Amino acid sequence: MTPVQKLVVVLLAMAIACFSTLKVDAWRYGKQIADRDTAQALAIARAVSEAREEDQRRQVAMNKVGSDAREQIKDATADASAAYIAGNRLHVAASNFAASACPGDPGATQRSASATRSAMVLSDLFQRADKRAGELAAAYDRAKIAGLSCEHAYRVIREGSAGSQAR
Repeated sequence: MTPVQKLVVVLLAMAIACFSTLKVDAWRYGKQIADRDTAQALAIARAVSEAREEDQRRQVAMNKVGSDAREQIKDATADASAAYIAGNRLHVAASNFAASACPGDPGATQRSASATRSAMVLSDLFQRADKRAGELAAAYDRAKIAGLSCEHAYRVIREGSAGSQAR
């Protein structure tokens, strides 16, 4: 065998060894890449599942906040209706009292009519003021319930998953 043939055989052996090494590395790295891809897919699936659970937790909490607010508004409306009915009875009693409170002497009819008119005006003024106070109280109740519900909803959203772990 000539030195050139020996060189060709050595170079051919080196090329086969290099190719074999590259092939083995490709198999090994291919397995590592496949393992990494599997781990990433599992991590993504777990993250999506956790995000869905958190979203569902928040939605349930928001639904509860809304339900509680509706219940509070219903209670406040019932209280306002009861107060309105009681106020109407009071207004009727005040009007009756104003009409009969100043019967006066038979000799002082002019004074009696004037006092009756004044009492009726005061009764009417009281009725209007009480009605307006009831309207303002009802509006305040609705605004307060809405504001407190909004604050609670914000806290539920802001706490996120950290808030559910702390409970």
